[in-house]
Amino acid sequence: MATNLADTVTVNPSEETIEIGQLRIHFLVTGERSNGSMAVFEMMVPAGAKLAAPAHSHEAYDETIYGLNGVLTFTVAGTRIDIAPGEALCIPRGAVHRFDNFSQADATALAVLTPAAIGPAFFRESAAAINAAAGGPPDRETMLAIYRRHGLTPAPPSAM
Repeated sequence: MATNLADTVTVNPSEETIEIGQLRIHFLVTGERSNGSMAVFEMMVPAGAKLAAPAHSHEAYDETIYGLNGVLTFTVAGTRIDIAPGEALCIPRGAVHRFDNFSQADATALAVLTPAAIGPAFFRESAAAINAAAGGPPDRETMLAIYRRHGLTPAPPSAM
């Protein structure tokens, strides 16, 4: 039975924006829509926001970040790298990384994961744990379990 491609091709298949503390994630392409080849999402990070979750690495996919507006500071393998509009950063598999917005302006970046090893479910679960902390630090054991379940390796606190 032949598949009609017109039935599988859509623009912006996800209308969901996931709020994780101050961070907002909006998926543009999910693994389900790309046959697992990639996931693409927009990250909106308010001025002064710091990532509430621990630094991490992943062995199953590479992550490329493209700055759209504002400046995000990524720390990759201990090196701080500012990503401004029009700049791209490739984070290879296995590199411990995190990001923060140290600037006075909101920042937005596009994240491309190849292949699509994680999707909206990871961010929904993370949101539940981080939002349950009501502004305080999330429960570390809960976050570690979410990370591991989705193929991310949390870095030890001393790694960053």
